[in-house]
Amino acid sequence: MTAEAHPFHLSDGVAVVLVNLGTPDAPEPEAVRRYLGEFLTDRRVVELPSLLWRPILYGFVLRTRPRKSAHAYKEVWTEEGSPLAAIGKRQAAALGKRMPDIPVGLAMRYGNPGIESVLGRLASEGYMRILVAPLYPQYSGATTASALDAVYMTLAGMRWQPALRTLPPYYRDPLHIDALRANLTRQLEALDFEPERLLLSFHGMPERTRALGDPYYSQCLETARLLGEALGRQVDVAFQSRFGRAKWLEPATDAMLVAYPANGITRIAIAAPGFSADCLETLEELGIRGREAFLAAGGKQFALLECLNDSPEGMHMLEALVRRELEGWVAPT
Repeated sequence: MTAEAHPFHLSDGVAVVLVNLGTPDAPEPEAVRRYLGEFLTDRRVVELPSLLWRPILYGFVLRTRPRKSAHAYKEVWTEEGSPLAAIGKRQAAALGKRMPDIPVGLAMRYGNPGIESVLGRLASEGYMRILVAPLYPQYSGATTASALDAVYMTLAGMRWQPALRTLPPYYRDPLHIDALRANLTRQLEALDFEPERLLLSFHGMPERTRALGDPYYSQCLETARLLGEALGRQVDVAFQSRFGRAKWLEPATDAMLVAYPANGITRIAIAAPGFSADCLETLEELGIRGREAFLAAGGKQFALLECLNDSPEGMHMLEALVRRELEGWVAPT
């Protein structure tokens, strides 16, 4: 076969794909059911034998949870759609403006736009050097590994595969810690009260994941330690979003919020440095239910601080991380 007859247009084009967890297409029970069905059948997320888990999932969870979750999504849904999707689009657009010669796409592990469709489109357009950037600062099998599973499964179905790089966890990277320090400092200084405590709430994981060698817990603690040092103030650490009857990482965020007033702490700020973008877990679980629980227990003043989102600090960090991983593929600026 001659070069002219080759069916593919060979290219050294470079592209970046930001990956986050995902979201339902609408705050309605059926859309939430589809999303949860995909999410909760991922063996990285629920590490139980299928014969044990599937009857629970299809016989109970997907019959009862979608309606409750849909109500929660409605509490935070915006004109742009789900907060996570809207912020993700803004992050991709902002990074694209900072790196105008490199296409930046957004993909979701569950829901739309899916990883398979985004990678397939880029490859079909001739981008054969792709950096996949999971936006999870701390590594977990249920997040980072699951996202990369989907990437590798997509590549396994391609006859002509692009070269691939992935962004490693950045939980203790100075770029990340400094971005959090600057972002949280700006927000704390804008409050009309001085918090007695700054609570850092990370997403929870089953306790057994620690015994299985997952580094998530220790990486969360390291992020908190470095951030506390950078801020020059004491921080508390807790874990949210427990699910099911198994023992989860402790202390639990909801329990700490209720306990604070009993211990004389009535003014707090809460941040979620394990999330790259605000979502249901931050805006509804912390910002609505967490606030209500804290005030009902006797708290007086409560502030939910925003995630890095597409803030100047967050985008400076993300650009620097991405440019570092692209060294050798693109000329330094």
